[in-house]
Amino acid sequence: MSSKKHSVYKDEAPKSDKPKKGTVLRIIKTIFRNYPVRATLATICVIINAVVSATPSIYMQKIIKLVEDVYATGDWDAIKGELFLIVGILAATYVASVVSIFIFYRLMAVITQGTLKNLRCSMFAKMEACPLRFFDRNSDGDIMSRYTNDVDTLRELISECIPQIMISGIIVSTLIGIMLYFSFWMTLVVVGSVVAMFFVTKKIGGMSAKHFIKQRKTIGKAEGFAEEMMHGQKVIKVFCHEEEVKAEFDKLNDELYRDTERANSYGNVLAPVLNNIGNLLYVILAFVGGIFLVTNATNLSFSGLAFSISVVVPFLNMAKQFAGNINRVSNQITAVVMGLAGASRIFEIIDMEPEHDEGYVTLVNAKEGENGELIETDEVTGIWAWKHPHTADQTVTYERLRGDVRLFNVDFEYVEGKPVLHDISLYAKPGQKVAFVGATGAGKTTITNLLNRFYDIADGKIRYDGININKIRKSDLRRSLGIVLQDTNLFTGTVLENIRYGKLDATDEECIAAAKLTGADDFIERLPDGYNTHITGGGASLSQGQRQLISIARAAVANPPVMILDEATSSIDTRTEAIVQRGMDALMKGRTVFVIAHRLSTVKNANVIIVLDHGRIIERGSHEELIALKGQYYSLYTGAFELE
Repeated sequence: MSSKKHSVYKDEAPKSDKPKKGTVLRIIKTIFRNYPVRATLATICVIINAVVSATPSIYMQKIIKLVEDVYATGDWDAIKGELFLIVGILAATYVASVVSIFIFYRLMAVITQGTLKNLRCSMFAKMEACPLRFFDRNSDGDIMSRYTNDVDTLRELISECIPQIMISGIIVSTLIGIMLYFSFWMTLVVVGSVVAMFFVTKKIGGMSAKHFIKQRKTIGKAEGFAEEMMHGQKVIKVFCHEEEVKAEFDKLNDELYRDTERANSYGNVLAPVLNNIGNLLYVILAFVGGIFLVTNATNLSFSGLAFSISVVVPFLNMAKQFAGNINRVSNQITAVVMGLAGASRIFEIIDMEPEHDEGYVTLVNAKEGENGELIETDEVTGIWAWKHPHTADQTVTYERLRGDVRLFNVDFEYVEGKPVLHDISLYAKPGQKVAFVGATGAGKTTITNLLNRFYDIADGKIRYDGININKIRKSDLRRSLGIVLQDTNLFTGTVLENIRYGKLDATDEECIAAAKLTGADDFIERLPDGYNTHITGGGASLSQGQRQLISIARAAVANPPVMILDEATSSIDTRTEAIVQRGMDALMKGRTVFVIAHRLSTVKNANVIIVLDHGRIIERGSHEELIALKGQYYSLYTGAFELE
């Protein structure tokens, strides 16, 4: 008996209040991993464009100096050649800038969309690998928001924000170097403005980021609520809850409005503040430069240039360019924060712990040898066997798949400290039909979920054909079990494709035979295109009973040795139920079957009926034995006690 406790919701997506550290670095690594050549070439193009954008002031200084020399000497011919050379070099650099930025944006179109495609694939693949408890704890709308809104904000971050920040960062760094080359004293004035801009950005940008992160979560909640209400429109209208639903949505929408309003109120004020700091910097530099010119102050620079118009004018131009790039970066703060918040939510899904599967016993096709022993084969023989490797002696044994299921002292809890099943022990021999009855919440469906290992037991053991269920690989375990749920789920496609979902390599003839076996063939043939009738919207054009019949046919085509019928006929009318019951009887013949039913008439012929109450088995026996006992089953069957 295992004493290991399992935390059922340990792999729930974390709900962080801020982007994780290293998110930007992870995005960049993802880009370079997927597109190493294109990303490197794009980076080179960005550097070329940024450096070219930062250097015109050098040429401006040289041109102004040449003009000063002309005024001093009056010899135009002496500088004409040098002037044309400078203009030619400047023109060539701008051509290089245009070409590099053209190549860059062409490359980024591929890099951005390709990266998003890969992330969506990774997110979907991880979502498919997550256990069912992940979907129990996260709304469909919130998950969908990660595929839509969060991916879109990440697109803006990759295609616009990161390149713009890179360009502006290189330009600012280059300008600082050129400024130091021109004048150390005037560069100190610029550095003072940078400090002021940094503190303003940190304060205002931080407040904006906080509310933008809240906004991403609120969008997910609002979309999740809207999606849920769309699915539940019939129920809403039947119970006249339109006003209550609108009021609830208004609350979520008001919360979204408040978070968005606060985020934008901080985000929108940042750019004007930084812009005015830049304007103030320009005025201060002009004033300081004018004083230096009038007083003939000594310039301290790496170039040895004296203070003159050829120094001050380009310096003012660089200061304006410097402030402009800082302002452009600040304008990206909002998009960066939203993009990082979206990226964090995407990576939360990608980083989720997948469904653990420590099983090593597999299900294989087998045939009987001359002495009756089972031999593994690639042929489809209709005989299945459990392939059980033994690490102790390095041997492999084969156990015929029979459908013998036994539970020993099983305990289970969805949430720690709140038990759902207590000391459940039962067995189902091959070919037996076991029925579970009891009030809603008694634990009937939970038992079948444990058989599929959608959840792991907290204590006890489950053996399948004598093998501990934890040793069986989950995919092979589930392949041996057929399940028909109360809530049908049909996919977009033809009726035939929906039946084939139970066995993807099934032929058309096998699918039609399964439909005939379960009684679905009769209504399918009357559909406009028969088995080729296209289903959309989850089968909204079909009745609940028709959808259930297709679902039962889907389970039948898989031909599993064990069947789980969870309220399989609860949504079918009495006449249809009689048709389905005949098909179900044929389907259940020779199989181990677990039946959950509220209609007790459907379980009268079960080999054993187990009555559950609050997660405990309180009665078990055949229909006749339980009626004679005159306990709770008797009360349920005679109507003296309601199931609900």
